[in-house]
Amino acid sequence: MSKFLKALCLGTALAALPGLALAGDAEKGKKVFKKCAACHAVGDGAKNKVGPQLNELFGRTAGGLEGYKYSKAMVKAGEDGLVWDATTTATYLEKPKAMIKGTKMAFAGLRKQEDLDNVIAYLATFSSAAPSGEEQSSAAPPAEEDTRTAAAAPAATPVSTTRDGGVLGLGRKATADEIAAWDIDIRPDGQGLPVGSGTVAEGEPLYTDNCAVCHGDFGEGVGRWPVLAGGHDTLTEERPEKTIGSYWPYLSTVYDYVRRAMPYGNARSLSDDDVYAITAYLLYLNDIVDDEEFELSNENFLEMRLPNEENFIADDRPEEVHYARQGEPCMSDCKPAADITMRARILDVTPGSVDDDAAAGVGGVD
Repeated sequence: MSKFLKALCLGTALAALPGLALAGDAEKGKKVFKKCAACHAVGDGAKNKVGPQLNELFGRTAGGLEGYKYSKAMVKAGEDGLVWDATTTATYLEKPKAMIKGTKMAFAGLRKQEDLDNVIAYLATFSSAAPSGEEQSSAAPPAEEDTRTAAAAPAATPVSTTRDGGVLGLGRKATADEIAAWDIDIRPDGQGLPVGSGTVAEGEPLYTDNCAVCHGDFGEGVGRWPVLAGGHDTLTEERPEKTIGSYWPYLSTVYDYVRRAMPYGNARSLSDDDVYAITAYLLYLNDIVDDEEFELSNENFLEMRLPNEENFIADDRPEEVHYARQGEPCMSDCKPAADITMRARILDVTPGSVDDDAAAGVGGVD
């Protein structure tokens, strides 16, 4: 057993004693846990994902959950006596790879003590062996209030907008607010951009907390998660590295995707300013800006150009004759009869279909 783990195992014997209160707020910890939710599940019906499920975590021997394939390093830590409790879990979450070298967990760690305390309090609500405390009681969901709210909400009346009177009576017309919530795309010309701003310096900790676990501290990617930076001058190679800096045409795609779908497992949790800041940091990682105080905003967004933009062409299909005419599509005799001048067998495109001498002078291909 390493000295580090031995010290933790001895020290946590006291921390695990019943009756010791946890310092964190479980409700706030629930929000912190969203950073973990991409890989771990906890609560009713929780199953193993990329990482093991975390029900009854406290009191569990490290690497000891049946049905989950741990790293050798984690199994060894359990054999050495590591048991998860408030202290060992907090130490691990602060910097996983520093505590257990060789762990599969790619998460960089929680930097704020407050986040550690809160997420520990949240996880404790799912562990019967966890210490008790007033903070834990705050994790109890306000079921009664929620229930009253749900019961008071008027049910939408199903109205068909496609059949007068509603033969099936399904669906209803979307409200303006619902359409606005759905219609959030950001276009290359800036349409849809929200008012806001964020700097490279502000984006770095946001990226570290929300993105680095999958995309690496410097956008290099973790495991098979996408690489976000680098790859310059690789597009002509057999295996090009397509990143924001090497391949993507428009910065609006970056902003739109981060705002719409990231962080993984916790989409739409970032504010518009957060997305501006993370997008600015991604520009910095790709050497498109080099000033940590650079501020990206809706005012200067369109001034930013990605290196590969010129190699994309506009989608001009609406201007093609077929689409511009907007007539009925041709379904028969659309083109003059084809004039067949040669057949594949004569062209010798099928190996062995004709010998070279027979094909000579009539388009034979060796």
